[in-house]
Amino acid sequence: MAARSALTTLAALGGAAAAGLAYAHLESKLFTVRRYTVPILAPGQRPVRVLHLSDLHLTPSQHIKQEWVRSLAGLAPDVVINTGDNFGHLRSLGPLLDVLGPLMEVPGAFVMGSNDYFAPTFKNPARYLLPDAREQRDDLVPLPTESLAKAFREAGWADLTNRRDTITLRDGRVLGLVGMDDPHLDRDVMPESRPTAGTGSAKGRHAADADLGGTPDGEDPLLRLGVVHAPYQRVLNQLRADGTDMVFAGHTHGGQLCLPGIGALVTNCDLDRGRASGLHGWPGPRPDEDGGEDSTWLHVSAGAGTSPYWQLRFACRPEATLLTLTAKVS
Repeated sequence: MAARSALTTLAALGGAAAAGLAYAHLESKLFTVRRYTVPILAPGQRPVRVLHLSDLHLTPSQHIKQEWVRSLAGLAPDVVINTGDNFGHLRSLGPLLDVLGPLMEVPGAFVMGSNDYFAPTFKNPARYLLPDAREQRDDLVPLPTESLAKAFREAGWADLTNRRDTITLRDGRVLGLVGMDDPHLDRDVMPESRPTAGTGSAKGRHAADADLGGTPDGEDPLLRLGVVHAPYQRVLNQLRADGTDMVFAGHTHGGQLCLPGIGALVTNCDLDRGRASGLHGWPGPRPDEDGGEDSTWLHVSAGAGTSPYWQLRFACRPEATLLTLTAKVS
């Protein structure tokens, strides 16, 4: 009797695990758009709609995801922020340029993530549950990173790889930007706080480099934004100290495998689990909350992808985020 009870229990647990995995695979295809309103602009300013896109990990065979990414242009953002990990396959360049093409008609900025530099490799999925799942490998295959970056730059997107730049919105207002290469690969270098030579733009939508304190013509920018792939604390502290009004990051996948009522189990960096995704303040409460006067806004995207080898998400749907930046209440 006891043996039969034990077998029944094991069968039930096995069935529950199989059902959980099946749902987690399904959820990895349930793409959604998160929306936030951020009271960050000076009083009297018109809203700015920012589309934050991160961690696509796109493969040529992911047709549902490709159609969803292509549809995001219908949100009519004023600016696109791409925080990296676009590639999910060695042959993803063509599909990426295809689905991102409509968004590349919009002013934007980008940084790269670790998965934009090297093709994905099979890994033990249990490693993802470690606090910081970095590992050194000598079998990595380089990706066509520069080809993607060149296409972004030629479309007018600002390349924030350890550098500063500005974006001019279609209504003429200017955003100041500072970004760093991927901290997960220790490639991050904080740019110097002085003007440097600009690269120009094929479509004229982003100007020459400028000090974060002002635009090339000497006027103050509408906002000062920080952009980085992985939200390590050292980088968030540097961007806050640099005077940014808001920081955009990705990398965490929102925890990817979350527990209802508990949330993310890991962030794959040293950011706390409570800020694995969503809109927060750094280092303390949000600037619109009591005690948040010394904090900067922080948005961490849960991203839209997974490893191509383990296409699973649980209680953490793949996402892009539309943030409407509005005027502060005077």
